[in-house]
Amino acid sequence: MKVAAHIGLTVLLIGCGGSRNDAPSSINFTHLEHLTEEILFQGDLVAIVHIYSQYPDYRWMDARESGPEGIACVDDAARAAVLYLRHYELTGDMSSASRARRLLRFILKMQAEDGQFYNFIFADGSINRDGKTSYKSFGWWAARAVWALSHGFKVFQTSDPAFATDLKHAVEKTFPQVAALLIRYGEFVEIRGFRVPRWLIYQYEAYSAAATSELLMGLCEFYRASPQSNVKDYIQKFAEALLAMQAGNFDQPPYGAFLSEAGIWHNWANGQTQALATAGALLGRADWVSAAEREARWFYTRVLIEGHVRQWDLAHNTKHLFPQIAYGLRPMIVGSLRLAEATSKGEYETIAGLLASWFFGNNTAGKPMYDSQTGRCYDGLEDSTRINLNSGAESTIEALYAILEIEHSKRARELMNVHDAYRGTTGAGPYVVFRTETGREITLMLDSEKRDAIILEGRAAAAR
Repeated sequence: MKVAAHIGLTVLLIGCGGSRNDAPSSINFTHLEHLTEEILFQGDLVAIVHIYSQYPDYRWMDARESGPEGIACVDDAARAAVLYLRHYELTGDMSSASRARRLLRFILKMQAEDGQFYNFIFADGSINRDGKTSYKSFGWWAARAVWALSHGFKVFQTSDPAFATDLKHAVEKTFPQVAALLIRYGEFVEIRGFRVPRWLIYQYEAYSAAATSELLMGLCEFYRASPQSNVKDYIQKFAEALLAMQAGNFDQPPYGAFLSEAGIWHNWANGQTQALATAGALLGRADWVSAAEREARWFYTRVLIEGHVRQWDLAHNTKHLFPQIAYGLRPMIVGSLRLAEATSKGEYETIAGLLASWFFGNNTAGKPMYDSQTGRCYDGLEDSTRINLNSGAESTIEALYAILEIEHSKRARELMNVHDAYRGTTGAGPYVVFRTETGREITLMLDSEKRDAIILEGRAAAAR
């Protein structure tokens, strides 16, 4: 469904959008397959994704940041399942559906009877039941599990109804946990001077809008497959919570960004625009799509012009620019593409393509972060020049997901190899000029007079 939201960038001479072109794909699953292992787990053959892979030989590495965590987790299995399911939807590749199925079986085995999830397993195949990144809960890994299981339910409904039913029942088992969050619907709490909805994930702690955005994307997938009234209610109420986390405007920080938690914006997992554009298109809510547009117009464009930010503490007005990671780019990239679909506005494809150029060398280090020959995405930019050459599951999967979506937007794909040519400031505001490999130039400007972002190309840019 297209939602006609009455907000738009000022765009001149951008050209026609469309579906993917016939250029060779950059998607390479080789490294992800290297990280993946099939194991016998609780009487079933499942797939796990090893969490870390260390340069130079890229052997598997266990997670130990929070004590002994384990070798693989629901977090990464869910990410990988969503990636493979999306690849299957876009390409019809049956091998991707098979890979997703094995990962989903692992996720099913990690669910407790009360609908919550454990996260990590140890090398001996036992579940880490006590670690602070693995204990049974309804937080980050549960939100990602709901997303993956719901997407799988939708995809396998026709081809494998029995398996789809198992996935459906697993998601429905989480509904009491969802309902428990929503007991506090309509209540707010003030933290660090910011008004925060109390029905977000991690109540009484971080009140995480970022984690809630991933749950919301899962609920949207479930609703597509099974439009139940209770799920529609969940979507509406979580969308309202995300709307309440939007702050600032065109010229007031944080420029329409959705805060990740009270007073803090961080780029990793900050999928509110992706979730609201998806939910708004699904339920015909132009106001949700308009809110997502504000973040893309006023904040994403500012990131492209002024530089990437890792985390912004608005209570203390402090910013951390690094490390920059794939998980910080994917939400903005895919969120922009979902906006393009929801609004039929090609300028959001343009923004997505410009953001994706980070993977292909348009970053402060001037070096590619994704290697299409190996399928590796490096674990991040440590500072303006140093690359972390490790390539773990999160970085690899998030990069592949973002690039997969980019390649199925002709306009975005044409821009993913741009580089900053020069930048400056006019009387109207700051700007940056991007140049493609063929010499085509695109100018992105923040215009204080129009209080909007402007994208110009070719003669229009020169005349400006």
